[in-house]
Amino acid sequence: MITITFITNDGKTATAEPNSNLLRVSLREKGGIPFKCGGGICGTCRCRIEAGLEHTDAVKAKERKHLTDTDLAAGYRMACQTFVSGDVAVSWLPRGPNGKPIGE
Repeated sequence: MITITFITNDGKTATAEPNSNLLRVSLREKGGIPFKCGGGICGTCRCRIEAGLEHTDAVKAKERKHLTDTDLAAGYRMACQTFVSGDVAVSWLPRGPNGKPIGE
């Protein structure tokens, strides 16, 4: 089993099988990563892998539509497109009532 830490959600942790989809684990375990479409179209589930980036799979073409090379180098991924094979810690910008990220 691997451990996923949802930093923005008060450091909540969840365990999952290796090669689990980050957004699906967040939904199942109430991790709190924001989402709308779940299919790589909207970009809402943009998050940052704060620790364990080496435990994520290859970047998908759908992610490249929302994330720049600089974003990717800084650890940003789209949770709906990211599968993790080891322990990771993830953060994201909380969203306000209008759906826009707070602080952006």
